[in-house]
Amino acid sequence: MYLKPFTRRKLLALTLAAAAVLTPLSAFAQTQHDGSAAKPLRVVLVPADGGTEDGTKKDFQPIFNAITQATGIHFDIKVGQSYGAVVEAMCNGAADIAWYGPASYLQARGRGCAELLALAVRNGESVYYSGIFARADSGINGIADLKGKRIALGDVNSTSSFNVPVAMMLAAGVNPARDAGAINMAGSHANVLNALGEGLVDAGGASFDSFEKAVNAKAIDPAKVKVVVKSAPIPYPPLAVHPKVAAGVKARLRDSFNNVDKLPGITKEQIRGYGGGKVDGYTANVSEKDMADAGKLFELVTDQVKTDIMKKASAR
Repeated sequence: MYLKPFTRRKLLALTLAAAAVLTPLSAFAQTQHDGSAAKPLRVVLVPADGGTEDGTKKDFQPIFNAITQATGIHFDIKVGQSYGAVVEAMCNGAADIAWYGPASYLQARGRGCAELLALAVRNGESVYYSGIFARADSGINGIADLKGKRIALGDVNSTSSFNVPVAMMLAAGVNPARDAGAINMAGSHANVLNALGEGLVDAGGASFDSFEKAVNAKAIDPAKVKVVVKSAPIPYPPLAVHPKVAAGVKARLRDSFNNVDKLPGITKEQIRGYGGGKVDGYTANVSEKDMADAGKLFELVTDQVKTDIMKKASAR
């Protein structure tokens, strides 16, 4: 279902929803979780493509099940109500492991409550791409043509459906808050692409993984949509671990992710990553510098830019 632009009432509702998802998690925050059956490591996932129990959680469940079988480390997996809720869960001590977009990870890392655990690997790389897509009949052939058009964006904390698309617009001299005809804060990649497919907007920002997933699910007709611009490579959305998790547990987790394609209890078909896409495996040989460098892709997207965009969206 396509989500209409934010209003103040909707912003309040989202705040309350984020609090709701954190409340049950926070009840465990005072107890040390060691990965035992009684105290499983708490995993919270960003709602990248709508974030349903049948979506994002289903993508990762087989991997964590295989790690449990191989190591005896147990997990309790939940999907956050928003990207911001996942950051707060980690930083409030209500989660031990999180799956983020790079922008959300850098927020948590900056607050001292996350360190890299593993990245998915596909075709020998741990990267993905953001893009700005447009309806084929929109008359949009470049970023400059977005002026006066209706633009859909995802969660304000999403790397590839908000931060990178907005940064690419700004770098090309288009300020969405000033130059767009209207902005729809759709909330997720899937909703951005649905709005585009239904003709509710002229253009939108999303990841290429999400676009591929929407095409494969026949949720969008690729003949009616074109790529306006593709981003530079972005480090794959990372799995992160709280710094306070015991060093021995971290070591076992990293070893398991490095060898997830060899673990018993999982098939190659079940090893999935962002957007439910099949990946070759995971690597724990990750670079904090590479992730920090990724932040340069969207450093133009300041808090003021975000505020201005949200105001424009809510005023529609």
